Amino acid sequence: MCKPIRQSVITMLALTGALFGLSGCNTFNGHAAMLGKVDPAVRDVVAVEAALDASDVAVIKQVVPAITGVGYATISVQPARNANQKRLMAIRAARLDAMRDLTEQVHGLQMSSRTTVIDTIVQNDTTRASVAGTIRGARTVRINPVGSDTYEVVLELDRDMIARIMKALR
Repeated sequence: MCKPIRQSVITMLALTGALFGLSGCNTFNGHAAMLGKVDPAVRDVVAVEAALDASDVAVIKQVVPAITGVGYATISVQPARNANQKRLMAIRAARLDAMRDLTEQVHGLQMSSRTTVIDTIVQNDTTRASVAGTIRGARTVRINPVGSDTYEVVLELDRDMIARIMKALR
């Protein structure tokens, strides 16, 4: 069992639960009976964690859901000479954003934070996030224009690809 992967899944679950708690949404307390009342993203994280405990790849294929990454990019801010180039660049940027989203879900997100307090008054509060990893086999589900100036790209890692990734990590 690869501890960094399990740790990143647990960290992602904890961060997701904390975000739901801060936003006033239903929080996840770790009980399987609550899965029907939890956000689908949290349910997927719980399913991946359960798959990490499974020892057989065949079981993993039945338990692990497909992971979906969504990315957005604005057309008008792209540095190109004509409208068609701007559209193509926006689609490329949205695809990269969706890949980043998939990478966060598979490999986890590293967070660092710094707060400066002087005389019990917060002077500066900075948070940084970074993600690193390799994603292979992501397929494009759809590319949609959203409004008049934005593109949305949805990518997906299917259960078989996730099972192969998990098998390679063991």
